[in-house]
This record gives sequence, structure tokens and C-alpha cells, in this order.
Amino acid sequence: MSRNDHILDTTRRDLLVAAGSGLAALGAASLIAGPATAQETGWDKTFPQSDAVTHRKVSFTNRYGVPLAGDLYMPAERDGTPLPAIAVAGPFGAVKEQSAGLYAQTMAERGFITLAFDPSFVGESGGAVRDVASPDINTEDFMAAVDYLGLHEAVDRERIGIIGICGFGGMALNAVAADKRVRAVATTSMYDMSRVMAKGYYDSLSDEDRAATLERLSRQRWDDAESGAPAMAGGLPDSLDGIDNPVIQMYHAYYKTDRGYHPRSVNSNGGWTVTNPLSFMNMPLMSYVDEIAPRPMLLIAGSEAHSRYFSEDAHAAAAEPKELLIIDGADHVDLYDQIDIIPFDRLQAFFGQHLV
Repeated sequence: MSRNDHILDTTRRDLLVAAGSGLAALGAASLIAGPATAQETGWDKTFPQSDAVTHRKVSFTNRYGVPLAGDLYMPAERDGTPLPAIAVAGPFGAVKEQSAGLYAQTMAERGFITLAFDPSFVGESGGAVRDVASPDINTEDFMAAVDYLGLHEAVDRERIGIIGICGFGGMALNAVAADKRVRAVATTSMYDMSRVMAKGYYDSLSDEDRAATLERLSRQRWDDAESGAPAMAGGLPDSLDGIDNPVIQMYHAYYKTDRGYHPRSVNSNGGWTVTNPLSFMNMPLMSYVDEIAPRPMLLIAGSEAHSRYFSEDAHAAAAEPKELLIIDGADHVDLYDQIDIIPFDRLQAFFGQHLV
């Protein structure tokens, strides 16, 4: 039995509920009524600060009027010539102080202006309801980041790319299919959140399972409306005692330990709303992935990742030019923060070639 077959066998029982509970990316967050705020001074990231890069907090607003919070990274040494830029977000339920920020800072070290941002309703970004995601609004968040970068005086607006990580890989592909300003897109450990919520892992939900999930979530709306607050689905356990599920263990090792924990991260804390999957289940993100062409696409996945099939299927559905890069021996979360595994040289070469 292969490792991925083993994961399928051992996670089927626990993760079929993903489509109904919002645990597809094992996310979580607080119950606060508004966004948390960070100190302007100090370094609040899960990775060391680079001396080769300047950093400042920025804000911008998406098309729906939601204020978004971002971290802008720029090469410390530049000559005033407008530079290519990259917007970065993900994973699903993470914040910009985690993996997205690491990618953004590293790419800024390599000569790009980069913007890591919190999506709507998460982290320091706005939105009256917290801890909820949307295939439409989160796709728009990427487009709003392109708005911001294209208006920045240091950015060449004709040389903007996107990196999407995990669940925001799917949102990135959806955004680029529609937003023709973006010149190139890369994803790592990509999840198609609409597919996993609608069909479960490995498409293992039956039609009856899907109907039952929608029935339960539909009725949950009455409970939420009556109580005046959304019910929360719950997220990763604080302890792995008695848990042998390899996917849960993998996520726990990042989000619930010093390696990747952040107090504003959805995945590090309490939980998405129970009804979070509703819009994803009827709005497939990959419907127009072939319309990214003729702009190039780079999909990166670990050979041992339970999510590898999302990247493989997106690659098969896309038109040329496209590339699928499988990192031998890597699992899904290795590509969040393991700088000796993440192929930053390839990302630099890809965007260096195509943001011209």
C-alpha cells in the first residue's frame, strides 16, 4: 500500500465530514465581532525578519468594501526602477504572518515587491462576520491586492503575479482566470476548496452524503438566525492524544506548535463557522481554469501530499503554458515553511521569466 493510499484509508472516516463542517483545511478562529489588531512595531511573524527586505503594514479595500490588511515587502536595495510584484495569500485559514509572509519576504529578497494579505473576515482584515470564507469574496481579495500593487509607485503594473498556497491556491487560479492584469500564477500544495467541501476528500462523498450535508447546513441557518450568532465547527485538537490520523497530525505539527502557531490564525485556534461550506459546495472554483492561458501557470505539490491530486487535476484541466512540479518526499505542510524544500529558485526563475 502506498503512503497516499494509507492516508486515504486512515482519513476517510474522519475527513468525510470536511464537506459539512468546514474542516477541509482543518481551520479555526476566534469569536470576536471585528478584526484583531497588531502592534505597528515589533515583529509578529512566525519566521525571522530579513535584513535584505523592508517591511510595512498596509491596507486596501476590496470591491465589496471590506478593508484588507497586508504586509508589503520590498528589496532593501533598489534603484528606483519600477519592479515586478507578487500578491501572496494562504493557506486556507492561515494569516499573513504565517506561510504567506514567508513566501512574500523570500521573494522580496529575490527582487520582487510582494504583498502578503489577510483575506476578508480573517486576521487583521475587516468584515463584520468573522471566521467565514467565500469562493467569490476571497477570489476578489486577490484582485483587490492587484489593484493595490498596480497603484503603488514602485511597482510596474504590467508585471504582476500571484502565489496562492493551499486553499488559496484554488482562489488564486480562479482570480487569474478572470483578472487579465495578472501575468503569471503559481500555487503550492493547492486545494480546490469547492471540490473538497462538495465531494469530500478523494471525491468520496456520495450524492446522498452531499444532500444530507446540505440539508443539515440549511437548517443550521435557522439556528444561527435565532441565536444571533453563527455556530462554530471547531478546529484542530490541542492535543494529539489518541489521534493517529496522519493528516491531522501533520496540520497540528504546524498550526498548534511553535513552528507555525499564530494567535490570529484561524487554523491555530477555534474554528470556522459550521455553515462555512455552503457557498463553496455550489460554486466550483476550477470551472474556468483553462482561461488562464496564454498566461503561464506553475503548480507545485509534494509527492507525499494527500492534496497532490488537486494540483494534478488542475494541471490536466488547464491549457498551455503550464507546469506541474512535484517535490520528491515532501508532504502538504512541508511546502508551508520548510525553506530547504520549497523550490524558491524555481519560483524566482518562473516569475523572472514571465513578469517581463
